[in-house]
Amino acid sequence: MLSLLPIFAIVVVLLTLLFLFMAVKVVSQGWECTVERFGQYTRTLAPGLHVILPFIDRIGARLNMMEQVLDVPSQDVITRDNAMVTVDGVIFYQVLDAAKAAYEVRQLEFAVLNLTMTNIRTVMGGMDLDELLSQRDKINAELLTVVDQATNAWGVKVTRIEIKDISPPIDLVDAMGRQMKAERLKRASILEAEGERQSAILKAEGLKQSAILKAEGGREAAFREAEARERSAQAEAKATQVVSEAIANGNVQAINYFVALKYVESLRDIASAPNGKLILMPWEASGVLGSLGGIGEIAKQVFGPPQAPAPEAAAPSPAPSAVPRGEGPWS
Repeated sequence: MLSLLPIFAIVVVLLTLLFLFMAVKVVSQGWECTVERFGQYTRTLAPGLHVILPFIDRIGARLNMMEQVLDVPSQDVITRDNAMVTVDGVIFYQVLDAAKAAYEVRQLEFAVLNLTMTNIRTVMGGMDLDELLSQRDKINAELLTVVDQATNAWGVKVTRIEIKDISPPIDLVDAMGRQMKAERLKRASILEAEGERQSAILKAEGLKQSAILKAEGGREAAFREAEARERSAQAEAKATQVVSEAIANGNVQAINYFVALKYVESLRDIASAPNGKLILMPWEASGVLGSLGGIGEIAKQVFGPPQAPAPEAAAPSPAPSAVPRGEGPWS
């Protein structure tokens, strides 16, 4: 009897260790475990140390609560314009509710993967090839919305879906290359024509502005010339008025001075003609040229003697004319 006591003690110790081993559960960080009592879900164990009832409670499922990534395998998709492309992608998801992920769906990863592949064919099959190649952001957004709504009942949050590669057939790629080249040539021709049109417009605008400025310059020159003629006429009218007043006051020499001055001006114009090699002058002209000194005397009698200059600036007075008064043709 005494020999059975050590064996019994050893059995009790072993049962105690087994009980503790089955009762104490440690959950790692980033994981959660579901507890089942007689096969029914009771609670979820968060990361840390937990105690359950052995032989009554047991761990049902151990779930990864970290964000996970699934690689979507390549598959063929027929677009709306009957072009076949090969598509693959990647999906990111995270389990938010361990109980739903464990008991609402079987083989969670396989379900999420097949749901994503099915919706890829649905979304991309309703688009044209050009739209498919140029609007990946739109495709990703539509896929994310559809798949996330479907997996919400499983306690899963789909955070991102990305289409990695869209591969059209080789002949279709060649056709697209030729189309792109033709489109670029078309744009180049349009831009070249537009440049020529702008150049012609600018050139015409420059000619227009040049003509306007030239016309304005001609108008200004004509205005200045008319103004000069007007002032010359005013000066001549003033001189005629002065001569007329002198004649009216009884000074006959004033008319002689006026006629002599016009005669000399006419002779100057004849002498300065560019096409004249030989000048024929009237007989009276020699008398006029010889009587130029008398014109000064007539001017003194008509308009009075000139003002004497300052002593330091006074020039020597010219010698009196050798032509005696009265010998010209106007005497």
